[in-house]
Amino acid sequence: MKEFLQILRRFVPPYKGYLILNIVFNILAAILTLFSFALIIPILQMLFLGDGVEYHFMPWDSGSLKDVVINNFYYSAYYCKITYGASATLAMLAGALVVMTAFKTGTTYLSSHFLIPIRAGVVRDIRNYVYDKIVSLPIGFFTTERKGDVMARMSGDVAEIENSIMSSLDMMFKNPIMIVVCLVMMLTISWQLTLFVFVLLPIAGYIMGKVGKRLKRTSLEGQQQWGALMATIEETLGGLRIIKAFNAEHKIRGRFHDENQRFFRTSTRISRRQALAHPMSEFLGTATIAIVLWFGGTLILSGHNIIDAPTFIYYMVIFYNIINPAKDLSKAAYQIQKGLASMVRVDKILSADNPIKDPDEPKSLSTDKGGIRYDHVRFRYGEDWVVDDVTLDIPFGSTVALVGQSGSGKSTLADLLPRFYDVEQGSITIGGVDIRDVRVKDLRAIMGNVNQEAILFNDTFFNNITFGVEGATQEQVEEAARIANAHDFIMASEDGYETNIGDRGCKLSGGQRQRISIARAILKNPPVLILDEATSALDTESERLVQEALDRLMRNRTTLVIAHRLSTICNADMICVMHEGRIVERGTHDELIALGGYYKRLVDMQKF
Repeated sequence: MKEFLQILRRFVPPYKGYLILNIVFNILAAILTLFSFALIIPILQMLFLGDGVEYHFMPWDSGSLKDVVINNFYYSAYYCKITYGASATLAMLAGALVVMTAFKTGTTYLSSHFLIPIRAGVVRDIRNYVYDKIVSLPIGFFTTERKGDVMARMSGDVAEIENSIMSSLDMMFKNPIMIVVCLVMMLTISWQLTLFVFVLLPIAGYIMGKVGKRLKRTSLEGQQQWGALMATIEETLGGLRIIKAFNAEHKIRGRFHDENQRFFRTSTRISRRQALAHPMSEFLGTATIAIVLWFGGTLILSGHNIIDAPTFIYYMVIFYNIINPAKDLSKAAYQIQKGLASMVRVDKILSADNPIKDPDEPKSLSTDKGGIRYDHVRFRYGEDWVVDDVTLDIPFGSTVALVGQSGSGKSTLADLLPRFYDVEQGSITIGGVDIRDVRVKDLRAIMGNVNQEAILFNDTFFNNITFGVEGATQEQVEEAARIANAHDFIMASEDGYETNIGDRGCKLSGGQRQRISIARAILKNPPVLILDEATSALDTESERLVQEALDRLMRNRTTLVIAHRLSTICNADMICVMHEGRIVERGTHDELIALGGYYKRLVDMQKF
């Protein structure tokens, strides 16, 4: 319950107005329920006690308010019976019962009416918080988390929170109020009997709580298995071409079936324990009623004047009215325990620390004051240094290329510049300003990226090119596309710039996708450009077109190029050869060829 209250404190405050209205109408509904039940007693007396009972009006100051109200209520019914007859009085009492029930059900509806925005709003807010957190977290977070599991937390776990916790809010707010109001009335009628009830109820609550804790543990295990299942589906869809190419359908099918079977066993245990909530609460409630009925009936039959028979009937009706809310409350407790397991998994994302932080007093950044300097930079993902004591100067407006074998640290060195990761030792400065002293948004605003894999979105040509650029005009977009050698094939498509390119640009060839990403970088017009093997996956004709577009893009910009095809960086102002995280050679193409070291061997292997 403590975790549930923490969730309410975190997410409910924006809806406190709705919450107050819900509580007010729940209190009204509980009070009206008691008064509607009170009408049952005179009805029963007329039906079964006949004319043997007489009532007389009592002055309002002649005794305790409780006794006077009860007596005068019965006197009014008795007077109507004498004046209009028993049948007419029963009709009036029945009509009053209908009216009171109408008020009660109306207030019950209004309580739910004002709770619905809380339920829907909290779930919406959680989704927004999770998505915003995912977008804000550094790339390093997702190197240890499986994408499918993250998707499961945002979809399945948030849906479980909605189905379990949020759907229980009505029961959690309404039922305790009903129970408290009824208990107050029961104390008013007979504190001795109610004290006996107070001894019985905690015992039933303790039994239900023990089972609920076990349900939460099992539910957390089930949600983790659901995340693994989603991760397998995501990997299958992403690698379907390889799975079929290697005839590995049976292997991936077996893996999925095993994980699905584990999830089946866990979810079966969860559902069985959840199904136990209603029968157990009904059994405990009926046993409690039977004990109270025996205890109260024994007192009346033995002649003790603690309570009379009609009042005892009313007392039992009120007590029975506690049982259903108590059962619903226990059911809600089960559901909440299941939802809390999902909240634990969602909270792992919400509470994740983002090491890439803005400085308290950010400095301004100007790229025309100087170039980029890596000063004794070191970085590692695990224990081994991926970038080891690298010092590199990139003058303003120059092109510097990074080459070397796979795993030598080229891409990591480039990823440190826009602060996808932060350096562990050393520093990176632009114009003499440490990039950690600049707001991340301002830093990345001066940079453009063209990667080996063109990352596009399921949208139109126009929206993909203008991605991240506000207020771009059609003329500016077309000009960027022309520079990127993309305008012709865009205009040849069905709807021109408004043509949808499909999921990840699946309707386009590799060269076309790359030219769209180049057009996107051209439109942004960044002073600093990072090219990460932008032509390595292209055929010769596409490479020529893309390289022409890149040459236009690189003019008058500070450019950091990562290349495997060394023919694309022959004209770079400086080429740095990386090996095991260090720069082992640097110079122009001709200087490095003359040196006869790592670079010449790379060139000779590509020629061969």
